[in-house]
Amino acid sequence: MSKSDEDKLSKEEAIEIIKSELAKIDDKGQKTKWGRFLTSALGSIPWVGGVIAAGAALHGENEQGKVNKLQQIWLEEHQRKIDELAYTIYQILEKLESAGENITSRIESEEYLSLVRQGFKEWDNAESFEKKEYVRKLLTNACATSLTTDDVIQLFIDWIRTYHDTHFMVIKEIYKNVGITRGQIWNNLNPTQPQEDSMEADLYKLLIRDFSTGGIIRQHRETDYMGRFKKQSRRGSKSGTLTSAFDDEKQYELTELGKQFVHYTMEEVVTKIQQ
Repeated sequence: MSKSDEDKLSKEEAIEIIKSELAKIDDKGQKTKWGRFLTSALGSIPWVGGVIAAGAALHGENEQGKVNKLQQIWLEEHQRKIDELAYTIYQILEKLESAGENITSRIESEEYLSLVRQGFKEWDNAESFEKKEYVRKLLTNACATSLTTDDVIQLFIDWIRTYHDTHFMVIKEIYKNVGITRGQIWNNLNPTQPQEDSMEADLYKLLIRDFSTGGIIRQHRETDYMGRFKKQSRRGSKSGTLTSAFDDEKQYELTELGKQFVHYTMEEVVTKIQQ
């Protein structure tokens, strides 16, 4: 399945490869090399699972022919979604095949296939292309690397479901600019700054609070040579004024968990976590 840069498949060719792989189920229900991944991915999506399950359950040649005809009709009615799904699967499998044989046991493990089922369920429910891409990269990296546990990968899938594109834009800003303030984040993403008593300001404060309590971001603090946070001195008297939603004093950074989320979901290949 893997191709060199000079011999890359077109999107249409890649889609056809996945469709042909789906048809390769023998009379004993045995799958191809990528069969368990394919059936796990597609079986988790309601509008696909019924067709795949029917194809796997029928053994006779005549019965299989009926299913193939049904698939053909169904594919014609849902061509765009099927093509998008097939190409996403192809992109994952192409990356995994280039990783070598050492991932074979991982891709066939029930632990990983469980993540595949959960991931593609969220892929199908994702309301944006960006979220679908986060799922694709997460499932690829979760198989090819072992920087974190499957429980954490499950948490990352939950985050993709829970948060919106605006949340992820903020995460990217903090990742790119360690020590950035809330005011700087807002100004980098928006042309104007609303009033403090506006709905926009309230939502922005809620977003920052969600990330802080969720363990994704924290206020930036210096550490000693052992990695322990240095104590901060408290200066000045307390003010009766609430902290602005667009505060330009408190600095933020990603937690180590937040950094791993970025590497697993926003990069094609997981690299060493930045310290």
